[in-house]
Amino acid sequence: MSHHTPPGSSVPQVNCLDLWRAENDRLVRQAKVAQDSGLSLRRQQLGQDALEGFRGLLHSLQGLPAAVLVLPLELTVICNFTTLRASLAQGFTEDQAQDIQCGLERVLETQKQLGPRLEGGLMELWNSVLHASSLPRELLPALHHLAGLQAALWLSTDRLGDLTLLLQTLNSSQSEASGDVLFLLKTWSPPAKESDDPLTLQDAQGLRDVLLTASAFRQGLQELITGSLPRALSSLYEAASGLCPRPVLVQVYTALGTCFRKMGNPQRALLYLVAALKGESICGPPLLEASRLYRQLGNTVAELESLELLVEALNVIPSSEMPHFLIEVELLLPRPDPASPLHCGTPSQVKYLLASRCLQIGRAEDAAEHYLDLLALLLDGSEPKFSPPPCPPGPCMPEVFLEAAAALIQAGRAQDALTVCEELLSRTSFLLPKMPQLWKDARKGTKESPHCPTWVSATYLLLGQAWVKLGAPKQAISEFSRCLELLFRTTPKDKEQGPASNCEQGYTSDVELQQLRAAALISRGLEWEASGQDTKALQDFLLGVQVYPGSGDASFHLLQTLKRLDRRDEATALWHRLKAQTKLPQENATWSLPLYLETCLSWIHPPDLEALLEEFQQSLQEPCDL
Repeated sequence: MSHHTPPGSSVPQVNCLDLWRAENDRLVRQAKVAQDSGLSLRRQQLGQDALEGFRGLLHSLQGLPAAVLVLPLELTVICNFTTLRASLAQGFTEDQAQDIQCGLERVLETQKQLGPRLEGGLMELWNSVLHASSLPRELLPALHHLAGLQAALWLSTDRLGDLTLLLQTLNSSQSEASGDVLFLLKTWSPPAKESDDPLTLQDAQGLRDVLLTASAFRQGLQELITGSLPRALSSLYEAASGLCPRPVLVQVYTALGTCFRKMGNPQRALLYLVAALKGESICGPPLLEASRLYRQLGNTVAELESLELLVEALNVIPSSEMPHFLIEVELLLPRPDPASPLHCGTPSQVKYLLASRCLQIGRAEDAAEHYLDLLALLLDGSEPKFSPPPCPPGPCMPEVFLEAAAALIQAGRAQDALTVCEELLSRTSFLLPKMPQLWKDARKGTKESPHCPTWVSATYLLLGQAWVKLGAPKQAISEFSRCLELLFRTTPKDKEQGPASNCEQGYTSDVELQQLRAAALISRGLEWEASGQDTKALQDFLLGVQVYPGSGDASFHLLQTLKRLDRRDEATALWHRLKAQTKLPQENATWSLPLYLETCLSWIHPPDLEALLEEFQQSLQEPCDL
């Protein structure tokens, strides 16, 4: 085989070129043998050996001046080295970008266009290379292969602007004006390799197919998160129809299920989730999405079963398949962020979702068990720091204790609730000696005041409720009083700072504080009432109405007490106000209360206020009819 040598170019001996090519082909075969090895350690070692071989070969090639005749092999070696390195590391690094840049500079060196280092970075280098007037045609396959690796690197690092410009440059003859990455990838047609070209681990066409699937999936996920559902559907269909290995297909089907659920098509959503769950291993994201779908459909049994399966799935160490020594779709996908439908959280986060849902729907016994399991998981050091579920913002660790105590009381396990509350106090009450200064700082609007006063107050409230269940009114009244003492010294946070459930906010919301004070006053008033001390009960119910005027619970208990004390005029006036309030349209709550507080309020809430008011009206009219 004869080659035409351009004047002035430095070409090594032909036998050296043949030797370098043979070494490249040998290393490619070695990597493919390693890829097929069933033993992971041997596979990794053979892969590393091949990587070092490519590194040494590249150093040999780049140790000489750049030559047109050698460049196709040199660029091919860069592609093989970059592919194997990214595969073994399961990601791209800055060094790989430098290897690509070095290859481009070597091309420009043969075109006498290099000069000073270009300030525009890699994209300017690509423009210079691809627009070079005397670029040999035999260099195009290797250049397009290298461009595919550059596109993979930019896609994996979210440099979509540079990726679009590169694809526009590669497609200049077809559609330079288009900014649609998917369209540009579809119209990009890398030049075919010749049969006698150096071997590659992955050709440019295969890399293009991987890029197309990964881009479609990433684009679909982003459109799903931002609410562009029809466009997300189109992108996800594109991903599902492409080069999509089973693990990626599970994620695509899960995202399609989410998309159809949000579009109000639960049956189609369910079909895709069932398809995602088919297979040998159970995956977390489709189970979490299934729980959301069943919740939307009102099927609480299936919702809780999905969450229980998800807890089991997250506790199983996945048997991950060994990746091929290729640039694969998974390598180009981002880690799911909290807003993504593919983010299923940690075992403790899912366990919390399961426990809280059981408490919300009245399955107190199940909730109590799940909360105890969760606390055991958090306290044994397996997950030293509890991160609340991100969507919606979940509770902090102290609120998990409070919810657990509320669930135990609801389940009739008051003694266990006492233990949980005492554990929480041991972890928070040491801050109380510092609180006078903290309260002072809070009034000045500083950010140092924690939720601690509210947590401790709520703990005393739950302790009081546990003692009520245990039939110990004196201890209950004592705990309610301690709760109120702290609550009336606590400063609410600014109303514009967001919901109280977000524990990173510095203060407690005004609504939460009012509700907590009313709950403690009503609870103590009920204990005074049960012990026959109606005057003290009256004082607490009156104060409950004052601290939270919107509390129908406090007003109702006050009404009952006024009637019992035969204070007819006051009772009648209060009854008229309550009756008028029930006829007013109810405003939607601006604040979402913590779950433990909602549970506490349910214990003091009259079951049917309107029926009770009608009954009270009849009792007021009876003496007048005599």
